[in-house]
Parts: sequence; structure tokens; C-alpha cells
Amino acid sequence: MYSEKVMDHFSNPRNVGEIDNPSGVGTVGNAKCGDIMRMYLDIDENQVIRECKFKTFGCGAAIATSSMATELVKGKTVQEALQVTNKAVMEALDGLPPVKVHCSLLAEQAIHAALWDYAKKNNIVIEGLSEPVDDIEELTEDED
Repeated sequence: MYSEKVMDHFSNPRNVGEIDNPSGVGTVGNAKCGDIMRMYLDIDENQVIRECKFKTFGCGAAIATSSMATELVKGKTVQEALQVTNKAVMEALDGLPPVKVHCSLLAEQAIHAALWDYAKKNNIVIEGLSEPVDDIEELTEDED
């Protein structure tokens, strides 16, 4: 059963779309379930995320976690956005069913992938950020 917040973010997702000339774009997917999530960031000269948008192909939980993740990183610094975890996304949505936890991992990894792209484009190192994995499944296999 989904929480009211999950249903709201699925039915009325925030920040859907693309950003023209984004500072960073991250695309992640899960081969097992078929979810694909792309996150766009617009980051200012002070490393604050001005705008965050997403495009997700996936289930309702994938759309809801994408929507919530954009809300959680908007207005944050790059370093603060890096601290947004899948658990923070789940908590902000008042939880997810266990079989949908991978969607929150996808949201966290999409943020990281977009930050990685931003760092590469600007030749900077973001403390604590590592290169994204190709498939989120690699992260979730250990949790099965």
C-alpha cells in the first residue's frame, strides 16, 4: 500500500521535464524492473542547485521518488544534494513498500549521476562523490 504522499507525487509529479543547457544530467536504470530515470540540474556559480527536473520511465513509485528527489535537492548546495539518500527520499514520501525500495535508490543514484556529470563538465572534484554505476541492479543485489 502506498502512502498519500507517494500517490500525490505520482498523480501530480513536481519538476517534470528537461532543462535547456543543464549544468549536469544523470541517467540511471534498473534492468530487472525496467525503470529509467534522468535527472537534470541547473547549478549556479555558488554551487547551489537553482533548478532540478526529471524524466522517468517506470512505475508509480519511480515517478514519485523522482519527483520527491527533485524537491529535496532544489535550493541546496552541491554538497548538501550529495547527502540526499534513498532513505531521505523514502522518509519524505512516508515510506515505500519493500519491493519498491529500489526506486528510491534509483533517485539517489540519478542525483549522484547528474552531480558527476556537472563535476566532469567543470573539472572539479565533489568531495564524497564517486563515479556512478551502470546499472542500479548492482547496488540492490546485495540487499536481496
